[in-house]
Amino acid sequence: MGNLLTMHREAICNMSSTKSNIKISKAKAKQLFQEGYELAFESKKKIKPWDKIFDLWNIAANAENTRAQFYLGTCYDLGKGVVKNLSEAFNWYMKAAQRGMMEAQYNIGFFYKEGEIVKQDFKKAVYWYSLAAKQGDIEAQRDLGYCFFYGEGLKQDHLKAIYWYKKAAKQGDDKALYNLGLCYEFGDGVNQSIRWAKYYFNKASKLGHRKATNKLKKL
Repeated sequence: MGNLLTMHREAICNMSSTKSNIKISKAKAKQLFQEGYELAFESKKKIKPWDKIFDLWNIAANAENTRAQFYLGTCYDLGKGVVKNLSEAFNWYMKAAQRGMMEAQYNIGFFYKEGEIVKQDFKKAVYWYSLAAKQGDIEAQRDLGYCFFYGEGLKQDHLKAIYWYKKAAKQGDDKALYNLGLCYEFGDGVNQSIRWAKYYFNKASKLGHRKATNKLKKL
């Protein structure tokens, strides 16, 4: 392992995402990803060896391991084990997104919605949110609902907004629960009902949503 990492560092001394000449099997790539994952999330050590984790994930990602591609993107996104670089983060998220990983699809949608690194494009944001939402990604379901509610990237449709808010709410998303409370408070896409508004605000409040807590005090 040590020799492999040494070769890798020499191959990417500029810390770019250019593919190295290291050739490994899919099984080996999966093993390297898992080693990095355990160091990052399962180790009890407070200080994580992010340089080593980055190297492990970089090798695995270049060997087409989808999860490694996503987590390598997070390293570039957050500056873990490498200098923060949102362009590289986007590139690696895109690789994982194109291979069907819902978390990566959501992140790509977020980049397009916010106009980070790429030109703001609500239609592309909706496209990627939709892919992730259909796979069950909570944030994508909520944000797709938001796009439907305000007509960002598609035709405004409060009924579809409610549909996606409820999908995320069933998975315990406090923001989606709060949004549903607002819909019932003002009658957007549903029959106005203060009782149901309180119901959703109460659920959101229990999950720590402060605005929902404040709403309950006023209703």
